[in-house]
Amino acid sequence: QVQLVESGGGLVQTGGSLRLSCAASGRTFSSRAMGWFRQAPGKEREFVAAIGLRGYNTDYVDSVKGRFTISRDNAKNTVYLQMNSQKPEDAAVYYCAQSGWTTWRRSSDGYDYWGQGTQVTVSS
Repeated sequence: QVQLVESGGGLVQTGGSLRLSCAASGRTFSSRAMGWFRQAPGKEREFVAAIGLRGYNTDYVDSVKGRFTISRDNAKNTVYLQMNSQKPEDAAVYYCAQSGWTTWRRSSDGYDYWGQGTQVTVSS
């Protein structure tokens, strides 16, 4: 069984930065792609970013390209999301997820395990 625990959320001003972390238990972390999703109130959960097994391949939704960076440390079983130049529309609950495969999908049904989420609030 895999458990994912996010941390690092909080309140940030527009233009500020936060770094989210997601620590994974279990032995499958290094053999699975990882993703970050977010869900704002009244909206569907949306894909934010994903990363391949060794961290060389990444994918981002257009709205965060150039501002967010996903990375991973397989020795620590941890995936990160560095969020810079934040905008009010970035406010949401952010979830990390472990893909069921070595590659990723942008749809949530491609992920087997989810964290509990961490709140990000952006003040204008």
